Amino acid sequence: MTISKEFDIPTYYFYTSGAAALGAFLYFPKIHEQTTQSFKDLTDTVIEFPGRKSPLKAIHMIEPLLDRDDPAYWDFLSFCSDLPKSKGIIVNTFEELEPPAVLHAIAEGLCVPDGPTSPVYYVGPLIDEEKVSGNDAAAAEEDCLSWLDKQPSRSVVFLCFGSRGSLPAIQLKEIAKALEASGQRFLWVVKKPPVDEKTKQVLGVDDFDLEGVLPEGFLERTKDRGMVVKSWAPQAEVLKKESVGGFVTHCGWNSVLEAVVAGVPMIAWPLYAEQHLNRNVMATDMEIAIAVEQRDEEDGFVSGEELERRVRELMESEEGRVLRERSKKIGEMAMAALGENGSSTRNLVNFVNSLT
Repeated sequence: MTISKEFDIPTYYFYTSGAAALGAFLYFPKIHEQTTQSFKDLTDTVIEFPGRKSPLKAIHMIEPLLDRDDPAYWDFLSFCSDLPKSKGIIVNTFEELEPPAVLHAIAEGLCVPDGPTSPVYYVGPLIDEEKVSGNDAAAAEEDCLSWLDKQPSRSVVFLCFGSRGSLPAIQLKEIAKALEASGQRFLWVVKKPPVDEKTKQVLGVDDFDLEGVLPEGFLERTKDRGMVVKSWAPQAEVLKKESVGGFVTHCGWNSVLEAVVAGVPMIAWPLYAEQHLNRNVMATDMEIAIAVEQRDEEDGFVSGEELERRVRELMESEEGRVLRERSKKIGEMAMAALGENGSSTRNLVNFVNSLT
């Protein structure tokens, strides 16, 4: 932003997460003033954000903000301070998805109490089309989509944790235990577990023994109602399938939007970045997800019993049925927002007009 000011170039930010996370980023400089401690040390502290029902544990702030001695902390503080000084902020979400109180807090300057806030333009949902490359990827896509076509309507739980969602072997075994005990149909994308340097020298980036990281006999015992794929699946296409009734997600915003557009309710299991912020608002404010309980430790471990309980809650309970109905309606709102008279179309026009 310093360079753009020097050359008198208007600065706009394209913010790739939702309005609730944006509000938290705008408010962060104010939080910074309220403590001199690192968030990683504030184990009993929760942080309140304007417009949000759901506070956030301090230890769940995004990684660069956990330690004040980390240079990234100060870089991020500078970025958050610059956001409201820009000519505008373009956000990949749509008004109907976001909590009205959050939109109000941003619009009325409650997130930046000491100065003006830039105009904010909600123009989503913007979803990139997935591109398949290579014979193996194409075969994996065809296999899982064909399998889904054979399953009953809204009967399958889809589990996928994003491009960085590599879980340790002990956690994979807990997930397997939960899926087997739940009795539900499932499609599960398993990435190579994190390994030590010696093992990295033995295995390629994506090559690993799937049976070796899962409980013995799991694949055989669940073959009639489950499918496990290595490394990748066409997530957006999977979520559009009639047979998919729930999505266990890491709460990355692109994944959230794909599920929202498809009208699929979620089980929220955050891993990194702003995903804890997203999880809280998805479950409490937006009411489009059920959140799993995780250990507060850095690994965020989820027990098999906890995941089984949440899967059953989503797929079998009255609360799950209500969540599915709400998710379907919000999916329809997403499409309407991009229509000729939709809120996102209107906001995009307003943004373009602001440039002239």
